[in-house]
Amino acid sequence: MRKCHLKDYDYNLPEKLIAQEPLALRDQSRMLVLKRAEEKIEHRNFCELPFFLEQGDLLVLNNTRVIPARLIGRIAGKTAQAEILLLHKQDDAKWVAMVKPGRKLKPGNKVIFESYAEAMVEDYYKEELRLVSFNADRPIEELLPEIGKVPLPPYIKREVASPDQYQTIYAEKAGSAAAPTAGFHFTANVFKALAIKGVETAYITLHIGPGTFQPVKTEDIREHKMHSEFYRIDNNTAEMINRARKERRRVIAVGTTVCRVLETVASEAGFVKAQDGWTDLYIYPGFKFRLVEAMLTNFHLPRSTLLMLISAFGGYDRVMQAYHEAVKQQYRFYSFGDCMLIL
Repeated sequence: MRKCHLKDYDYNLPEKLIAQEPLALRDQSRMLVLKRAEEKIEHRNFCELPFFLEQGDLLVLNNTRVIPARLIGRIAGKTAQAEILLLHKQDDAKWVAMVKPGRKLKPGNKVIFESYAEAMVEDYYKEELRLVSFNADRPIEELLPEIGKVPLPPYIKREVASPDQYQTIYAEKAGSAAAPTAGFHFTANVFKALAIKGVETAYITLHIGPGTFQPVKTEDIREHKMHSEFYRIDNNTAEMINRARKERRRVIAVGTTVCRVLETVASEAGFVKAQDGWTDLYIYPGFKFRLVEAMLTNFHLPRSTLLMLISAFGGYDRVMQAYHEAVKQQYRFYSFGDCMLIL
């Protein structure tokens, strides 16, 4: 029976379990291992990941890099504070952005950022988004490190000590408004151990946008609409995935972002082509997975599309049982928290 009601994806989480900062040693995070075929849960540490993988497994990771896309200024002619979160470049002159306060930032309004730059709200975009342009002495991309901040999720109440804390160690392709947090646990030592085990690694890019934070508001979850996000798969990654499929080796997604990209591009037989594009794929129970065979993921918010995706992949009852067990065992939740390996 498919779970299509929003209330089905609720669970009780004590606020104290919401991690506010990353561990000093990333690979010492806890890892709940959910073995679907055996209906079994194990409690381990992430550094033990190679123990659960096999020679020839292909790990696919998201190499997007978070940009300091959160800009805080004031509305021109007023003292009111305004915030612009850059999502992606529309063309050479305009960016798609989320804005606060939305009711005051209408087309024609300007936002001043100290003495560096000003933004003009050019037009409305889809739903609550805006098109904005910038007037500055340099391209806004060059100014972001000076005037922008890391756009942390709303449940993290303090600034990070360093922007690198909200990046994976393999982040490379700049353009994301949020981090692919399942990758936070990886360290050089873990990658070395995986290589020794004979596990292969490949990378896709998905620049994460507002869909990550967008709450589901419809009681019937099937009525929710996802925002589109840009992805890219290069020739090398496509070849590695297709070779693994032909040789009947497992393709393992590191995070929901990787899962969405792979399932967006997979053929019915589970093969892919090098490409780039936009995905608004929405995965919830009843979805037929064509490519991803195992997944590493963090613990997600109640009533979120991410929890729905995990429930589709791991099985609703198994996943909800695992979440209740994680709460009972005092796991750390959300972006800076612990993780779950679904096999």
